[in-house]
Amino acid sequence: MTFWIIVSLLALAVAALLVLALLGGRTGAEPAAAYDLRVYRDQLKDVERDLARGVIGKADAERTRAEVSRRILAADAQMRAEHAGTGQPRRLSAAVAVALAAVLLGGSAGIYLALGAPERRDLPLQLRKELSEELRRERPAQDAAEARIPARPAPGIDADYAALVAQLRQKVAERPDDLQGHILLARHEANVGNFVAARKAQEQAIGLMGEDAGAEDYAELGELMILASGGYVSPQAEQALKRALERDPFNGPARYYWGLMQAQIGRPDLAFDTWERTLRRGPPEAPWLEPIRAQIEEMAWRAGVPYELPETPRVGAGPSRADMQAASEMSAPERQAMIRGMVDQLAGRLAEDGGEASEWARLISALAVLGEEARARAALEDARAAHEGDAAALAEIAAAARGAGLIR
Repeated sequence: MTFWIIVSLLALAVAALLVLALLGGRTGAEPAAAYDLRVYRDQLKDVERDLARGVIGKADAERTRAEVSRRILAADAQMRAEHAGTGQPRRLSAAVAVALAAVLLGGSAGIYLALGAPERRDLPLQLRKELSEELRRERPAQDAAEARIPARPAPGIDADYAALVAQLRQKVAERPDDLQGHILLARHEANVGNFVAARKAQEQAIGLMGEDAGAEDYAELGELMILASGGYVSPQAEQALKRALERDPFNGPARYYWGLMQAQIGRPDLAFDTWERTLRRGPPEAPWLEPIRAQIEEMAWRAGVPYELPETPRVGAGPSRADMQAASEMSAPERQAMIRGMVDQLAGRLAEDGGEASEWARLISALAVLGEEARARAALEDARAAHEGDAAALAEIAAAARGAGLIR
């Protein structure tokens, strides 16, 4: 309702300005002939003054008076004509103004009804979340999504390779319980662009693996499903990604596609959070980070989050050759002191500025190695408090604490 009130007031204001312009017209404006009359009368006065001073002769004065008088008569006739019949008809102007206002108001409403979304409600945050969840539940299934994808042109592959893939298909069909055959078939079907066949082969492989199927297996299945459906994350692909993340919360490809799924169901806020955490975790050379870097700024804009993409960190940054040489020449106490200094520096920075879960994990492990169990336990508590509510970060911190013998 608020939208309609604002739009109606704006349309009325514009219509009122147009009506005033039409009705006002030039009714208060002075005719051009009136200005001419004043000029000609001044010219007659100038003639009389020049004659009195002897500047012009009597005959020249008479001729000038006659010419100016003729012009005065013509200007007076023109002014009378303008007053009599050339002004704007008030009734016609009023009719045009009313018609124009009606067209403006009615046309605006009609265009919005035809092209806008008048039935759409305001979308507060909670309602958006509910609509997102509804969209998530009602998404098309994998088979339906694959059926909508047009047939892809056959890729130009080597004839010998095509023959080998055909032989592999035949062998797998003859031996449906051959796990390695299904794994190879999924890989090679994907290589030749047959993503639906690759997806089916990977499903067969995971079925044969049973409980032994790992995060990489499920992540690959989810990716093949998404490729087979043209980039769409179906409910079945979501389940494959979920199983991958249950086995490894830091699986990079699964986290990338999980963020993509969140974006597709209308939750750019969750997608940005997933991608931003994945990007920060790295490693910098990971292949799944490139598509995240290409899309995360747009996702941040959609989520309403101010964000500036950090520069790509230099891969392989670490101690220089000179640093390594100097460390190798130190005595054991000197190396111990250097290590302790680096650990203390890391602890101070995390205590002051906070940090990633991976940094807290390194600190906990390092303190445990140095035999400072009390500090390691304190760091564990600080790390848990810093990443409260982040299941993936807490899992990484717990793994470090478990490795350090602080928890079981």
